[in-house]
Amino acid sequence: SFWIRGLPWRHLPLVRSWSFLTQPPTITKQSVKDHIVDPRDNILIECEAKGNPAPSFHWTRNSRFFNVAKDPRVSMRRRSGTLVIDFRSGGRPEEYEGEYQCFARNKFGTALSNRIRLQVSKSPLWPKENLDPVVVQEGAPLTLQCNPPPGLPSPVIFWMSSSMEPITQDKRVSQGHNGDLYFSNVMLQDMQTDYSCNARFHFTHTIQQKNPFTLKVLTNNPYNDSSLRNHPDMYSARGVAERTPSFMYPQGTASSQMVLRGMDLLLECIASGVPTPDIAWYKKGGDLPSDKAKFENFNKALRITNVSEEDSGEYFCLASNKMGSIRHTISVRVKAAPYWLDEPKNLILAPGEDGRLVCRANGNPKPTVQWLVNGEPLQSAPPNPNREVAGDTIIFRDTQISSRAVYQCNTSNEHGYLLANAFVSVLDVPPRMLSPRNQLIRVILYNRTRLDCPFFGSPIPTLRWFKNGQGSNLDGGNYHVYENGSLEIKMIRKEDQGIYTCVATNILGKAENQVRLEVKDPTRIYRMPEDQTAKRGTTVQLECRVKHDPSLKLTVSWLKDDEPLYIGNRMKKEDDSLTIFGVAERDQGSYTCIASTELDQDLAKAYLTVLGRPDRPRDLELTDLAERSVRLTWIPGDANNSPITDYVVQFEEDQFQPGVWHDHSKFPGSVNSAVLRLSPYVNYQFRVIAINEVGSSHPSLPSERYRTSGAPPESNPGDVRGEGTRKNNMEITWTPMNATSAFGPNLRYIVKWRRRETREAWNNATVWGSRYVVGQTPVYVPYEIRVQAENDFGKGPEPDTVIGYSGEDYPRAAPTEVKVRVTNSTAISLQWNRVYPDTVQGQLREYRAYYWRESSLLKNLWVSQKRQQASFPGDRLRGVVSRLFPYSNYKLEMVVVNGRGDGPRSETKEFTTPEGVPSAPRRLRVRQPNLETINLEWDHPEHPNGILTGYTLRYVAFNGTKVGKQIVENFSPNQTKFTVQRADPVSRYRFTLSARTQVGSGEAVTEESPAPPNEAYTNNQADIATQGWFIGLMCAIALLVLILLIVCFIKRSRGGKYPVREKKDVPLGPEDPKEEDGSFDYSDEDNKPLQGSQTSLDGTIKQQESDDSLVDYGEGGEGQFNEDGSFIGQYTVKKDKEETEGNESSEATSPVNAIYSLA
Repeated sequence: SFWIRGLPWRHLPLVRSWSFLTQPPTITKQSVKDHIVDPRDNILIECEAKGNPAPSFHWTRNSRFFNVAKDPRVSMRRRSGTLVIDFRSGGRPEEYEGEYQCFARNKFGTALSNRIRLQVSKSPLWPKENLDPVVVQEGAPLTLQCNPPPGLPSPVIFWMSSSMEPITQDKRVSQGHNGDLYFSNVMLQDMQTDYSCNARFHFTHTIQQKNPFTLKVLTNNPYNDSSLRNHPDMYSARGVAERTPSFMYPQGTASSQMVLRGMDLLLECIASGVPTPDIAWYKKGGDLPSDKAKFENFNKALRITNVSEEDSGEYFCLASNKMGSIRHTISVRVKAAPYWLDEPKNLILAPGEDGRLVCRANGNPKPTVQWLVNGEPLQSAPPNPNREVAGDTIIFRDTQISSRAVYQCNTSNEHGYLLANAFVSVLDVPPRMLSPRNQLIRVILYNRTRLDCPFFGSPIPTLRWFKNGQGSNLDGGNYHVYENGSLEIKMIRKEDQGIYTCVATNILGKAENQVRLEVKDPTRIYRMPEDQTAKRGTTVQLECRVKHDPSLKLTVSWLKDDEPLYIGNRMKKEDDSLTIFGVAERDQGSYTCIASTELDQDLAKAYLTVLGRPDRPRDLELTDLAERSVRLTWIPGDANNSPITDYVVQFEEDQFQPGVWHDHSKFPGSVNSAVLRLSPYVNYQFRVIAINEVGSSHPSLPSERYRTSGAPPESNPGDVRGEGTRKNNMEITWTPMNATSAFGPNLRYIVKWRRRETREAWNNATVWGSRYVVGQTPVYVPYEIRVQAENDFGKGPEPDTVIGYSGEDYPRAAPTEVKVRVTNSTAISLQWNRVYPDTVQGQLREYRAYYWRESSLLKNLWVSQKRQQASFPGDRLRGVVSRLFPYSNYKLEMVVVNGRGDGPRSETKEFTTPEGVPSAPRRLRVRQPNLETINLEWDHPEHPNGILTGYTLRYVAFNGTKVGKQIVENFSPNQTKFTVQRADPVSRYRFTLSARTQVGSGEAVTEESPAPPNEAYTNNQADIATQGWFIGLMCAIALLVLILLIVCFIKRSRGGKYPVREKKDVPLGPEDPKEEDGSFDYSDEDNKPLQGSQTSLDGTIKQQESDDSLVDYGEGGEGQFNEDGSFIGQYTVKKDKEETEGNESSEATSPVNAIYSLA
């Protein structure tokens, strides 16, 4: 093909819009040479061509000009040479049969189509004929001839029976390639049906049927219908003489056949004989071509596809049966219609250039070559001194514009012809660029790239490249310029970025184009996902961290097993990782991270192995059955990537606990068979569980059952005890024996007991349960107890003797001489005298002290008198009670405790705890109103633990790692505020505050001042209460509240209904958490009433009265309701306990509370 620089000629349609780029005609579409049409349809003969200017068309019919305009049935499609012959208004298609040829012409030449032979499809009727029955002797050969009428194209032949079913064919009965039906030997069963030949015509889609053949088979030994079957051994039984094979087709011992190159060769041999002969095929002097040869029609036909010259030679078929064999030789000659060796190509030249057209073809016999120019024989064309014909080649020298033409090469022999068009076009065009101007090309660093600069011109221009509009021509080193003008940069570097200019030049001028090259950093995965092994149900994260050029958009995608990964709700994809939650077995596989931009990509793979629980074992089998053992064998399940470490064998029995599985034994994961020890009289059923690092498998399906024989028990029940549940009984209990220790039916227990001291005779009872109660026993005396197992096979071994005790009674005495010694402010030590053992009336468990806080030494401090206890286990004489409140009055009593309960209390002892150190001050608050001062406020300690003597404040300034000198301040017990003058506006302060009593300082609380803001405070901050906006806001709120109250009063006067259900249980304030420990803060401010309230003599706040029912609604529980759901009555405002801690008001829960909060 002719190359426009940077663009092959076959891509010339890209520039076909250029009106100056002329082109002689070229045939692009045409009908086949043998054009058979359906007579029922319009005739269409195709011919299309291209050229510039667009070609015009005309036709010849039988080598004479075909005037389309004179025939009203014939028309030519617009902008095409395709003929349409319309028979809707009448006419016979046969009248238009003949040889047609299309001519496409413009001012630069004429192109020709093939000679198209138009034929009308024919499907003639079968001639009417009466066929006599065909009489044939059994075992003789028979040929039923079809002789179909000649059709165009030839019809497809098939044979049908009288029931309109296809004739069953085999190696005895088959249809030949010529359509005849061959019987190698006739059998009596062949006359059960008639035989009709059918011809199916392709174009008309019709089937024509010949009159059927009727067979009459003569036999020497007729059989009934049940004996009519094709069996080789029955020939002699029927009296049919066996015969050596003979050929029915082809006749004789030799024949010849000619086939054209590229066609299929079909060789056929049909033989007769009794028994039916077999056919085999061979080639003389060689093997059959295995890649092209195949056998058909029960080996009676050999087909060789796409025949070539080397397939010629002698083939022979061998027909044989047990009586002998014969062969037929077929001499095959392969001829060839012309076929191309070198088809002429279009030639595009510049003025003064040389060129040649070559037309080489082969065939058998050798084809002749005829040259035409614009459809006329070359000999008849005007002479051209620049043209020389040399057989199959035309040579052009110093070509000029006048040499433009279309040349035809016609090569032919007796088997066919080939016609090819090739034009010679002489172009005189200055250089032109074919690609868009100023393209942007982005490439990846260190890659190889090619800059294309497609151009066109005639004569062929030369092309040069420049970078950034200066320097010499780029070629050599890291650059390489290809023949088509493309510039290759072998390895891109950062300095290769810039503007590249390509310049095309010929004698008619020059053209140039520019390409801007940008170099981008490559996309690289610098932290790749790693192979991981994860347990089922865990979370896995696959990392994929990418570095890429920031000017390119990055896309990260994932593949699983090389297929796109569906991100479900168990997965989370981020830019640098993929997280899989709750890993399952289906998640196992290879994961590929693909990081891509529009220019490049990088990928990394990792394999995720999921460790799952093993699959259940299967196919349990019991073998080696014995009295006390059995062998259990199983097939392990899949380990799911985690080796099986153990097998647990479980059993179930159907007598004591049917359906309940018990562990029997455990075996290593390397075994799949084990001998199990069995107990007597158990109907066993086994199952196996596999265990690996991940967990346990599902249990296997149960094995078959296996029952062992019975025996007397070999053990007795365990954990035998005797304990009293009342003061005059003893309950004997034991752990009952299970199915594997019963050893027989009717398991029961023989219970024996007697007093230990008296050594009296044994009492006994037989029990089927697991307990027995002995009544009328003395208080807490020892008994000897025995429990023995027994079943229907006998008793168990002699049991061990266990000591038990009868029931206990409450102790009769209390500890005496109780002495209390105060050791510190929170602990005391106790000492007492033991009680006599006989007064305990049971087992002495402990001595116990009951104590309670009677009062605090601080005035007006309420305390909880909840009783507390301290236990001293065993027979002891002393103990310690701790965690007492300092500076308090306590009372204490002591008792002795046995299993029954407490004895009588000792005399009450009183003691007083001394003063202690206080707890930390509550809520130290650090505020920084400006950059010069810091305000501190705090509350009194929750537990003063004595009389407060003051507070100690330590503070220090710090700035980063720099710490200043510590300053100590002491305050009186009533002071709760302090202001610190800052030394500088930058430093922060750390404050430590503790309270003191006479005993010392208590626990400290530490706070730090906030970090200074970025912008300095103003020294003269205005009071918010004097600001105009604040006054306006307060006025607006007061007005809204007044309107709300007016609405409420109006609703009340009208009997309005309120949503009682939602609000009636809501209290006005939270409960004070200090009630739990029974104390309140001791503070002078505790006695201060709220502003506007009155204090009663007992220190409580009086309820304030109002006509509004909303407060009762908020308080809940006390309001009275009318039948319509509204409620009436007085409301009260209750003082929240936390209001006693300062002037802070509680949250307003009603419009009334809102008024109080604003007051």
